[in-house]
Amino acid sequence: MIEPEFSSMSKTELRAFVIAHPDNKAAFRAFVDRFTYEASPETFDIPKSNAEIEEVEILIRQKLEQLKMS
Repeated sequence: MIEPEFSSMSKTELRAFVIAHPDNKAAFRAFVDRFTYEASPETFDIPKSNAEIEEVEILIRQKLEQLKMS
């Protein structure tokens, strides 16, 4: 079988290929590399109180609303 060109696939196409071919390690590595490369390097501490958990929930809702608007 000829290996497809993973770098030319869209995210959606690559994800679908990985799901359809779960034993294809090259496809899985390409998938992980693509999503890791595009991921934000920003990290956050784990919330330590109920107030911090509520604050995180508010921030998540705000971000989701921003994404809906764009």
